[in-house]
Amino acid sequence: MAAPQSQGQVVNHIRRLRFERGEMTQQALATAAGVTRQTINAVEGGKYSPSLELAFKIALVLGQPIERVFAYVTD
Repeated sequence: MAAPQSQGQVVNHIRRLRFERGEMTQQALATAAGVTRQTINAVEGGKYSPSLELAFKIALVLGQPIERVFAYVTD
């Protein structure tokens, strides 16, 4: 019998990293990543998990390795 899997979630540090980059706006990040501001807002707020491609683009724009921008945490 398989052990029960713990629930996890993707968390991000986009807001903090935007402000560390000279108070970059959501719109500036969105434009550089090729998405809408609403998409950045949803990702940043934890309402939407980005595709792997978008996660890498966001990390690239923020000048950070992906593991400093996103993390998967379990209970």
